[in-house]
Amino acid sequence: MDDLMAPVRVDLSARRGDFPILSEKVHGRDLVFLDSAASAQKPLPVIDAMADAMRHQYANIHRGLHWMSERTTDAYEAVRSQVAALLNAPSQDEIVFTHNSTEAINLVAHSFGALLKPGQAVVISEMEHHANLVPWQMLRDRAGIELRIAPITDAGDLDFDGLARVLSDGQVGLVAITHMSNVLGTVVDARRVADMAHAAGARVLFDGSQSIVHRAIDVVALDADFFVFTGHKLYGPSGVGVLWGRMALLDAMPPFMGGGDMISSVSFEQATWARVPHKFEAGTPAILEVIGLGAAISYVESIGYDAIARHEADLVAHALRRLPEVPGLEIVGAPVERGGVISFTMADVHPHDIATLLDRSGVAVRAGHHCAEPLMRRLGLTATARASFALYTTRAEIDVLVDSLTRIRTLFV
Repeated sequence: MDDLMAPVRVDLSARRGDFPILSEKVHGRDLVFLDSAASAQKPLPVIDAMADAMRHQYANIHRGLHWMSERTTDAYEAVRSQVAALLNAPSQDEIVFTHNSTEAINLVAHSFGALLKPGQAVVISEMEHHANLVPWQMLRDRAGIELRIAPITDAGDLDFDGLARVLSDGQVGLVAITHMSNVLGTVVDARRVADMAHAAGARVLFDGSQSIVHRAIDVVALDADFFVFTGHKLYGPSGVGVLWGRMALLDAMPPFMGGGDMISSVSFEQATWARVPHKFEAGTPAILEVIGLGAAISYVESIGYDAIARHEADLVAHALRRLPEVPGLEIVGAPVERGGVISFTMADVHPHDIATLLDRSGVAVRAGHHCAEPLMRRLGLTATARASFALYTTRAEIDVLVDSLTRIRTLFV
């Protein structure tokens, strides 16, 4: 009966040929790329889409009346519609292009933050990336907003009792929480967070930088108010990100930056703003990168999130079985639901040494505080090594990681 209930394994190894970089050698070894949570590799459709746009149709968008500009504008705006469909957003006009998740969060901190009153609070959690911490510190210092921290459990899950406590006085204006931790792999029950935030009179923002890589996102089902993600983790290029927000909120928010394309009219005395989303897209945008993001979304959808999720669940389960075989290795955290991210330490071996020595075997992992220093302090650590998985990762690569770690361990005993 247990075998019948076990998840079906999905092998996506045939897709590895779509990623030309995976055929590279590192120090004479086959590349084992286990750093996709930092930035994923790019498939040929993304590379080709951007190269084709540069070769055959590039021009600045929106303001040109010639054929090339109109063609590029159509390609750019088609991606806005594509992103709206990806998120199940009610309107494509709720999609704002930014340069990354960090800029998207800063936009909300600046523009939605302007609507908060001194004495109101913003809530984040103990496991946030610096991108979802520092902008709120800046808002606190600039506008007198209180910054509150929702705790996590020792296992690495969001502590919902602790969240209820920081929400209890009704003074919270916004809850900004990661949807999936880039350190622990923790997948947060976002709908539960949204329900609690809204019951307390607060709006809610989810940082989906990690989660959108591993699962389908429906902002309506999550009952989110804002959702952000970045292109380079979703197999797309760097330099492009997305903010989705409810139209009523975006309408009420002042612009983030001033300049071209975000105005309706300008005189020396005053300026009036363009409609959402253009109100938040000042200057020439990342045109080619947006086109590349569209190609990345098409690529992911051609595989399907269900297949990707099953594949990565199999990889996580395999890694959680095999990594404890390494003497002295400890996996950090044991969340109820974990995405394709596993952080670990090894007795008597610094994470930076782990990463450096793994590199000699062709294995790429991340080491350090992962832009989450407060989380490291909460865990009683200064750094971890982190292996992160993608649709092109294989069980065999995890086995190479384990074998390499075992050899490293012998050097320190």
